[in-house]
Amino acid sequence: MLPLTSGAQHLQVCEGKAQGTYYIVKYISSDTASLQHAIDSIFEQIDQSLSLYRPGSLICRFNAGRQVQMDAHMQAVITRALEVSRATGGAFDITVKPLVDAWGFGPVKPAWKGIPPADTLRRRLQLVGYRYLQVNGNVLRKQKAGVQIDCNGIAQGYTVDVLARFLERQGIANYLVDVGGELRAGGHNAQHKIWSVGIEGPSSGSGDAPVQNLVYLAGKAIATSGNYRRFFDQGGTRFAHTIDPVSGQALHNNIISVTVIAGDCITADGFDNALILMGVDKALSFLQQHPQYGLDAYFIYKDAAGNIQERCSPGFKKYLATGS
Repeated sequence: MLPLTSGAQHLQVCEGKAQGTYYIVKYISSDTASLQHAIDSIFEQIDQSLSLYRPGSLICRFNAGRQVQMDAHMQAVITRALEVSRATGGAFDITVKPLVDAWGFGPVKPAWKGIPPADTLRRRLQLVGYRYLQVNGNVLRKQKAGVQIDCNGIAQGYTVDVLARFLERQGIANYLVDVGGELRAGGHNAQHKIWSVGIEGPSSGSGDAPVQNLVYLAGKAIATSGNYRRFFDQGGTRFAHTIDPVSGQALHNNIISVTVIAGDCITADGFDNALILMGVDKALSFLQQHPQYGLDAYFIYKDAAGNIQERCSPGFKKYLATGS
Protein backbone atom coordinates (compact mmCIF):
# COMPACT_ATOMS: atom_id res chain seq x y z
CA MET A 1 0.00 0.00 0.00
CA LEU A 2 1.25 3.46 -0.88
CA PRO A 3 1.65 5.70 2.16
CA LEU A 4 -0.81 8.55 2.51
CA THR A 5 0.74 11.73 3.82
CA SER A 6 -1.20 13.86 6.24
CA GLY A 7 -2.58 17.15 5.11
CA ALA A 8 -5.26 18.62 2.89
CA GLN A 9 -7.19 16.33 0.59
CA HIS A 10 -7.11 17.21 -3.11
CA LEU A 11 -8.79 15.96 -6.26
CA GLN A 12 -6.38 13.92 -8.37
CA VAL A 13 -7.11 12.96 -11.98
CA CYS A 14 -5.53 10.26 -14.16
CA GLU A 15 -6.73 9.83 -17.72
CA GLY A 16 -5.80 8.37 -21.06
CA LYS A 17 -6.85 5.92 -23.78
CA ALA A 18 -7.18 2.16 -23.35
CA GLN A 19 -9.37 -0.73 -24.51
CA GLY A 20 -10.39 1.20 -27.60
CA THR A 21 -11.86 4.04 -25.56
CA TYR A 22 -11.02 6.67 -22.92
CA TYR A 23 -10.63 6.38 -19.20
CA ILE A 24 -10.78 8.94 -16.39
CA VAL A 25 -9.96 8.11 -12.78
CA LYS A 26 -10.75 10.78 -10.19
CA TYR A 27 -9.91 10.39 -6.53
CA ILE A 28 -9.43 12.43 -3.38
CA SER A 29 -6.07 12.07 -1.64
CA SER A 30 -3.55 14.01 0.40
CA ASP A 31 -0.76 12.21 -1.46
CA THR A 32 0.27 14.26 -4.49
CA ALA A 33 2.18 11.39 -6.13
CA SER A 34 0.41 10.38 -9.34
CA LEU A 35 -1.01 6.90 -9.76
CA GLN A 36 -0.97 7.26 -13.56
CA HIS A 37 1.81 4.73 -14.15
CA ALA A 38 0.20 2.12 -11.89
CA ILE A 39 -3.17 2.57 -13.60
CA ASP A 40 -1.63 2.23 -17.07
CA SER A 41 0.09 -0.95 -15.89
CA ILE A 42 -3.27 -2.41 -14.85
CA PHE A 43 -4.68 -1.77 -18.31
CA GLU A 44 -1.62 -3.43 -19.84
CA GLN A 45 -2.06 -6.54 -17.69
CA ILE A 46 -5.74 -6.86 -18.57
CA ASP A 47 -5.02 -6.37 -22.28
CA GLN A 48 -2.46 -9.17 -22.19
CA SER A 49 -5.25 -11.36 -20.88
CA LEU A 50 -8.46 -10.26 -22.64
CA SER A 51 -7.72 -8.04 -25.65
CA LEU A 52 -8.78 -9.41 -29.04
CA TYR A 53 -6.57 -6.74 -30.61
CA ARG A 54 -3.41 -7.89 -28.79
CA PRO A 55 -1.66 -10.76 -30.63
CA GLY A 56 -0.51 -13.32 -28.10
CA SER A 57 -3.10 -12.38 -25.46
CA LEU A 58 -4.62 -15.27 -23.55
CA ILE A 59 -7.97 -14.81 -25.26
CA CYS A 60 -6.38 -14.85 -28.72
CA ARG A 61 -4.45 -17.99 -27.82
CA PHE A 62 -7.64 -19.68 -26.68
CA ASN A 63 -9.52 -18.67 -29.82
CA ALA A 64 -6.72 -20.05 -32.02
CA GLY A 65 -6.36 -23.31 -30.07
CA ARG A 66 -8.34 -25.67 -27.91
CA GLN A 67 -7.55 -24.58 -24.35
CA VAL A 68 -5.61 -22.06 -22.32
CA GLN A 69 -4.34 -21.68 -18.78
CA MET A 70 -6.10 -18.59 -17.45
CA ASP A 71 -4.61 -15.84 -15.33
CA ALA A 72 -6.59 -14.25 -12.50
CA HIS A 73 -8.12 -11.61 -14.78
CA MET A 74 -9.39 -14.06 -17.36
CA GLN A 75 -10.63 -16.48 -14.72
CA ALA A 76 -12.66 -13.77 -12.97
CA VAL A 77 -14.25 -12.59 -16.23
CA ILE A 78 -15.02 -16.09 -17.53
CA THR A 79 -16.55 -17.11 -14.19
CA ARG A 80 -18.88 -14.10 -14.07
CA ALA A 81 -19.70 -14.34 -17.79
CA LEU A 82 -20.87 -17.92 -17.37
CA GLU A 83 -22.94 -16.92 -14.34
CA VAL A 84 -24.69 -14.18 -16.35
CA SER A 85 -25.22 -16.59 -19.26
CA ARG A 86 -26.90 -19.13 -17.02
CA ALA A 87 -29.02 -16.46 -15.32
CA THR A 88 -30.25 -15.01 -18.64
CA GLY A 89 -30.76 -18.30 -20.47
CA GLY A 90 -27.98 -17.46 -22.91
CA ALA A 91 -29.11 -13.91 -23.77
CA PHE A 92 -25.56 -13.00 -22.76
CA ASP A 93 -22.94 -15.36 -24.18
CA ILE A 94 -19.24 -14.69 -24.72
CA THR A 95 -19.03 -17.41 -27.41
CA VAL A 96 -20.81 -14.93 -29.68
CA LYS A 97 -17.53 -13.90 -31.38
CA PRO A 98 -18.17 -15.72 -34.72
CA LEU A 99 -21.44 -13.79 -35.03
CA VAL A 100 -19.87 -10.47 -34.00
CA ASP A 101 -17.28 -10.94 -36.76
CA ALA A 102 -19.96 -11.90 -39.28
CA TRP A 103 -21.84 -8.65 -38.61
CA GLY A 104 -18.64 -6.63 -39.02
CA PHE A 105 -18.34 -5.46 -35.42
CA GLY A 106 -15.24 -7.48 -34.49
CA PRO A 107 -11.54 -7.24 -35.29
CA VAL A 108 -12.00 -9.65 -38.22
CA LYS A 109 -13.90 -7.84 -40.99
CA PRO A 110 -16.06 -9.94 -43.34
CA ALA A 111 -15.92 -9.89 -47.13
CA TRP A 112 -19.44 -8.46 -47.29
CA LYS A 113 -20.92 -5.24 -46.00
CA GLY A 114 -24.07 -5.02 -43.94
CA ILE A 115 -26.34 -7.98 -43.21
CA PRO A 116 -24.46 -11.30 -43.40
CA PRO A 117 -25.63 -14.08 -45.76
CA ALA A 118 -28.23 -16.31 -44.08
CA ASP A 119 -26.19 -19.49 -44.62
CA THR A 120 -23.19 -17.85 -42.96
CA LEU A 121 -25.24 -17.01 -39.87
CA ARG A 122 -26.60 -20.57 -39.72
CA ARG A 123 -23.09 -22.06 -39.81
CA ARG A 124 -21.72 -19.67 -37.23
CA LEU A 125 -24.65 -20.17 -34.90
CA GLN A 126 -23.55 -23.79 -34.63
CA LEU A 127 -20.36 -22.54 -32.92
CA VAL A 128 -22.19 -20.38 -30.37
CA GLY A 129 -23.13 -21.67 -26.93
CA TYR A 130 -21.65 -21.00 -23.51
CA ARG A 131 -22.11 -24.69 -22.70
CA TYR A 132 -19.26 -25.40 -25.12
CA LEU A 133 -16.91 -23.84 -22.55
CA GLN A 134 -15.48 -26.01 -19.78
CA VAL A 135 -13.59 -24.66 -16.79
CA ASN A 136 -11.36 -27.02 -14.82
CA GLY A 137 -9.42 -25.11 -12.20
CA ASN A 138 -7.63 -22.36 -14.09
CA VAL A 139 -7.86 -24.15 -17.45
CA LEU A 140 -10.45 -23.01 -19.98
CA ARG A 141 -11.25 -25.61 -22.63
CA LYS A 142 -13.60 -25.59 -25.60
CA GLN A 143 -15.68 -28.70 -26.17
CA LYS A 144 -16.24 -27.97 -29.84
CA ALA A 145 -13.64 -26.97 -32.41
CA GLY A 146 -14.16 -23.49 -33.83
CA VAL A 147 -15.71 -22.00 -30.69
CA GLN A 148 -14.31 -18.52 -29.99
CA ILE A 149 -14.97 -16.03 -27.22
CA ASP A 150 -15.35 -12.25 -27.08
CA CYS A 151 -15.33 -10.72 -23.60
CA ASN A 152 -15.81 -7.11 -24.72
CA GLY A 153 -19.36 -7.14 -23.34
CA ILE A 154 -18.11 -7.58 -19.78
CA ALA A 155 -14.35 -6.92 -19.63
CA GLN A 156 -14.71 -3.13 -19.50
CA GLY A 157 -16.88 -3.34 -16.42
CA TYR A 158 -14.41 -5.77 -14.87
CA THR A 159 -11.58 -3.30 -15.53
CA VAL A 160 -13.52 -0.57 -13.70
CA ASP A 161 -13.82 -2.87 -10.68
CA VAL A 162 -10.11 -3.74 -10.76
CA LEU A 163 -9.21 -0.05 -10.77
CA ALA A 164 -11.66 0.67 -7.93
CA ARG A 165 -10.18 -2.11 -5.80
CA PHE A 166 -6.68 -0.83 -6.57
CA LEU A 167 -7.61 2.63 -5.28
CA GLU A 168 -9.15 1.15 -2.15
CA ARG A 169 -5.95 -0.78 -1.46
CA GLN A 170 -4.12 2.54 -1.50
CA GLY A 171 -6.40 3.74 1.27
CA ILE A 172 -8.47 5.86 -1.12
CA ALA A 173 -12.16 5.77 -0.25
CA ASN A 174 -13.40 8.65 -2.41
CA TYR A 175 -13.13 7.99 -6.14
CA LEU A 176 -14.90 7.83 -9.49
CA VAL A 177 -13.63 5.41 -12.15
CA ASP A 178 -14.88 5.86 -15.73
CA VAL A 179 -13.81 3.53 -18.54
CA GLY A 180 -15.66 4.37 -21.74
CA GLY A 181 -18.83 5.32 -19.90
CA GLU A 182 -18.87 2.37 -17.51
CA LEU A 183 -18.43 3.81 -14.02
CA ARG A 184 -18.04 2.96 -10.36
CA ALA A 185 -18.03 5.41 -7.48
CA GLY A 186 -16.94 5.30 -3.87
CA GLY A 187 -17.45 7.88 -1.16
CA HIS A 188 -17.75 11.56 -2.05
CA ASN A 189 -16.35 14.12 -4.48
CA ALA A 190 -14.21 17.15 -3.69
CA GLN A 191 -17.31 19.09 -2.62
CA HIS A 192 -18.09 16.36 -0.05
CA LYS A 193 -21.17 15.33 -2.03
CA ILE A 194 -22.13 11.95 -3.46
CA TRP A 195 -20.65 11.51 -6.94
CA SER A 196 -23.14 12.40 -9.68
CA VAL A 197 -22.87 11.28 -13.30
CA GLY A 198 -24.80 12.13 -16.43
CA ILE A 199 -26.58 9.32 -18.25
CA GLU A 200 -28.19 9.33 -21.64
CA GLY A 201 -31.87 10.13 -21.48
CA PRO A 202 -34.59 10.49 -24.13
CA SER A 203 -34.35 13.35 -26.58
CA SER A 204 -36.99 16.03 -26.35
CA GLY A 205 -37.18 16.13 -30.15
CA SER A 206 -37.87 13.55 -32.81
CA GLY A 207 -34.26 12.42 -33.21
CA ASP A 208 -32.25 9.91 -31.24
CA ALA A 209 -29.69 12.37 -29.88
CA PRO A 210 -29.42 11.73 -26.15
CA VAL A 211 -29.64 14.36 -23.45
CA GLN A 212 -28.52 13.98 -19.88
CA ASN A 213 -30.22 12.82 -16.71
CA LEU A 214 -28.28 13.13 -13.49
CA VAL A 215 -27.76 10.03 -11.36
CA TYR A 216 -26.21 9.87 -7.90
CA LEU A 217 -23.87 6.93 -7.32
CA ALA A 218 -23.17 6.05 -3.71
CA GLY A 219 -20.93 3.00 -3.65
CA LYS A 220 -22.50 1.73 -6.87
CA ALA A 221 -21.55 1.03 -10.49
CA ILE A 222 -23.34 1.92 -13.71
CA ALA A 223 -23.14 0.63 -17.29
CA THR A 224 -25.02 1.49 -20.47
CA SER A 225 -25.73 -0.47 -23.63
CA GLY A 226 -27.26 1.31 -26.61
CA ASN A 227 -27.93 1.17 -30.34
CA TYR A 228 -26.39 4.59 -31.08
CA ARG A 229 -22.71 3.80 -30.45
CA ARG A 230 -21.76 1.21 -33.09
CA PHE A 231 -24.32 0.42 -35.76
CA PHE A 232 -25.18 0.50 -39.44
CA ASP A 233 -28.44 1.27 -41.22
CA GLN A 234 -29.75 -0.94 -44.00
CA GLY A 235 -33.19 -1.15 -45.57
CA GLY A 236 -34.62 1.37 -43.14
CA THR A 237 -33.49 -0.70 -40.12
CA ARG A 238 -30.71 0.11 -37.66
CA PHE A 239 -28.53 -2.85 -36.72
CA ALA A 240 -26.47 -2.32 -33.55
CA HIS A 241 -23.34 -4.10 -32.34
CA THR A 242 -25.15 -6.11 -29.65
CA ILE A 243 -25.70 -9.57 -31.16
CA ASP A 244 -28.38 -12.01 -30.01
CA PRO A 245 -26.53 -15.30 -29.34
CA VAL A 246 -29.75 -17.29 -29.77
CA SER A 247 -31.01 -15.94 -33.11
CA GLY A 248 -27.71 -14.67 -34.50
CA GLN A 249 -29.31 -11.32 -35.31
CA ALA A 250 -27.85 -7.90 -34.55
CA LEU A 251 -29.94 -5.79 -32.19
CA HIS A 252 -32.79 -4.11 -34.07
CA ASN A 253 -35.57 -3.89 -31.51
CA ASN A 254 -37.19 -0.69 -30.27
CA ILE A 255 -34.81 -0.09 -27.35
CA ILE A 256 -32.44 2.84 -27.79
CA SER A 257 -30.49 2.19 -24.60
CA VAL A 258 -30.55 0.54 -21.20
CA THR A 259 -28.61 1.85 -18.21
CA VAL A 260 -27.99 -0.60 -15.38
CA ILE A 261 -26.94 0.12 -11.78
CA ALA A 262 -25.43 -2.67 -9.69
CA GLY A 263 -23.10 -3.22 -6.78
CA ASP A 264 -20.12 -3.72 -9.07
CA CYS A 265 -19.44 -2.80 -12.68
CA ILE A 266 -18.82 -6.30 -14.06
CA THR A 267 -22.38 -7.18 -13.05
CA ALA A 268 -23.89 -4.01 -14.53
CA ASP A 269 -21.86 -4.45 -17.73
CA GLY A 270 -22.72 -8.11 -18.15
CA PHE A 271 -26.45 -7.75 -17.63
CA ASP A 272 -26.97 -4.61 -19.73
CA ASN A 273 -26.34 -6.60 -22.93
CA ALA A 274 -28.91 -9.24 -22.01
CA LEU A 275 -31.53 -6.73 -20.87
CA ILE A 276 -31.40 -4.73 -24.10
CA LEU A 277 -31.98 -7.92 -26.10
CA MET A 278 -34.93 -8.98 -23.93
CA GLY A 279 -37.04 -5.94 -24.68
CA VAL A 280 -38.47 -3.61 -22.06
CA ASP A 281 -41.34 -5.71 -20.68
CA LYS A 282 -39.38 -8.95 -20.44
CA ALA A 283 -36.34 -7.15 -18.99
CA LEU A 284 -38.36 -5.42 -16.26
CA SER A 285 -39.98 -8.75 -15.42
CA PHE A 286 -36.54 -10.35 -15.22
CA LEU A 287 -35.36 -7.69 -12.74
CA GLN A 288 -38.41 -8.24 -10.57
CA GLN A 289 -37.95 -12.02 -10.58
CA HIS A 290 -34.21 -11.92 -9.85
CA PRO A 291 -33.65 -9.48 -6.94
CA GLN A 292 -30.56 -11.46 -5.89
CA TYR A 293 -28.45 -9.67 -8.51
CA GLY A 294 -29.18 -6.23 -7.06
CA LEU A 295 -29.95 -4.69 -10.45
CA ASP A 296 -31.90 -1.56 -11.35
CA ALA A 297 -32.36 -0.38 -14.92
CA TYR A 298 -33.53 2.59 -16.97
CA PHE A 299 -34.80 2.05 -20.54
CA ILE A 300 -35.15 4.46 -23.43
CA TYR A 301 -37.19 3.08 -26.32
CA LYS A 302 -39.53 3.91 -29.18
CA ASP A 303 -43.20 3.07 -28.87
CA ALA A 304 -45.34 1.73 -31.72
CA ALA A 305 -45.88 5.28 -33.01
CA GLY A 306 -42.13 5.97 -33.08
CA ASN A 307 -42.17 8.30 -30.09
CA ILE A 308 -39.31 8.09 -27.62
CA GLN A 309 -40.36 6.87 -24.18
CA GLU A 310 -38.64 5.96 -20.94
CA ARG A 311 -39.30 3.38 -18.23
CA CYS A 312 -37.30 2.23 -15.27
CA SER A 313 -37.39 -0.33 -12.51
CA PRO A 314 -38.89 0.99 -9.25
CA GLY A 315 -35.52 0.97 -7.51
CA PHE A 316 -33.83 3.08 -10.17
CA LYS A 317 -35.84 6.17 -9.24
CA LYS A 318 -33.95 6.68 -5.99
CA TYR A 319 -30.72 7.30 -7.95
CA LEU A 320 -32.18 10.03 -10.16
CA ALA A 321 -31.40 13.60 -9.11
CA THR A 322 -35.00 14.61 -9.77
CA GLY A 323 -36.38 11.63 -7.88
CA SER A 324 -38.83 11.15 -10.72
